Amino acid sequence: MIQSIIFILIAAVAFGIGGKQFMKVRRNILLGKDVKIEGNTGERWKNVFLIAFGQKKMFKRWIPAVFHFFIYAAFLFTQIELIEIFVDGIFHVHRFFAPILGGLYTFILNFIEILSLLAFISTLVFLARRNLLKVPRFIKPEMEGWPKLDGNLILYGELLLLVGIFTMNGTDTLLQKLDPAHYPSTGTLAVSSWLGPMLFGGLEQSTLVILERAGWWLHILVVFAFLNYLPYSKHLHIMLAFPNTFYAKLTQKGEIENMPEIMNEVKGMMGIGDTPAEEMPMDAELPEFGANDVMGLSWKNVMDAYTCTECGRCTAECPANQTGKKLSPRKIMMDVRDRAEEIGKKLDSGSEEYIAADKKIEGVQLSKDVFADGKTLFDYISREEIHACTTCNACVEACPVMINPLDIIVELRRYEILTESKGPSDWLPLFNSIENGGAAWQMSVERDAWTKEM
Repeated sequence: MIQSIIFILIAAVAFGIGGKQFMKVRRNILLGKDVKIEGNTGERWKNVFLIAFGQKKMFKRWIPAVFHFFIYAAFLFTQIELIEIFVDGIFHVHRFFAPILGGLYTFILNFIEILSLLAFISTLVFLARRNLLKVPRFIKPEMEGWPKLDGNLILYGELLLLVGIFTMNGTDTLLQKLDPAHYPSTGTLAVSSWLGPMLFGGLEQSTLVILERAGWWLHILVVFAFLNYLPYSKHLHIMLAFPNTFYAKLTQKGEIENMPEIMNEVKGMMGIGDTPAEEMPMDAELPEFGANDVMGLSWKNVMDAYTCTECGRCTAECPANQTGKKLSPRKIMMDVRDRAEEIGKKLDSGSEEYIAADKKIEGVQLSKDVFADGKTLFDYISREEIHACTTCNACVEACPVMINPLDIIVELRRYEILTESKGPSDWLPLFNSIENGGAAWQMSVERDAWTKEM
């Protein structure tokens, strides 16, 4: 009974703290401006099942895809065993489903054990890839420090989970023979039926009971720790990959959304808009184009950043990065997430110092609408990085969970060029030529002069 009370208390604390952190992530994602997501719902669900569940895009690289699939499948199916652990923990029973399901229970456990063994091997392979083989995309500058540690910590946690499972099942197979009244038969297990006797054979029954409970508690405590660690980790993609894939763009890659303000002005200049250019108000306040901070991006852009797995496939495929330029699409996503986290923490402080000077009036509370800390995304992402992008969409095509770094790069460039009237010096003649002559090159005659000769 005491164990049940302890379990319920620990579970309540874990879910309470974890839930609070997940709500902060949600708040940070909604720092982005609202955007209407349209498109065929059936196509969206198809993407969820093929790309998020089926990991279709992962298999463009077969070797890591197969090992990742083993870990992914083991994660999914061990949730079945986790349900039983919760039932056993709350009601202080042991192997609740064993006598109910009979042979099906043995089949399920065997399936989980085989996947767990494959996941164990895959975890060791991934640790080797990150730390011994030093795969190039894992040793880029943006992966130094916390990102590298984060990738390793989750793999160490995976090993602890598997140690807990096999310790619990291995000792349990021995206890079934020593005390069948309290330890229901699970049948012959693919791994634990030989691993248990090999590791724990000859131990006293009291020792086996302690080890079985230790394995049980190790597994569930690592699960609770993992739950609370997710909001701080790149492994949040385990949850966000599904909604992110659902809300991903369905338009053709390379199709960049027009800005209504610019489009209407150009139409007016050409005489094809609803309002001729001469009738447009000259004293109207100019809108702010693009984005220079998280609040100027869409919530989908920010969700992309939180969904990023930091796998580096986007950077590995980026032609700008391959030719030695500073741009790394992965870093762009990591920077947006870091900036969103920074804003979120400052909003949590409630300090009036983060209220914009022109919004400081009596009764105003700190919120994203009045937030200003003197920093922008340009403090994270350099101009050189966004100038290097060729908008080729290689990063968008490479991402296994349909993240779009290009959207963010385009928004930052729009802000720099249209709102700040800045940009690389070798770009400015191009813009001036288009504005003055309607052509990309400086010409001594009007662009449409040839039509007058016809």
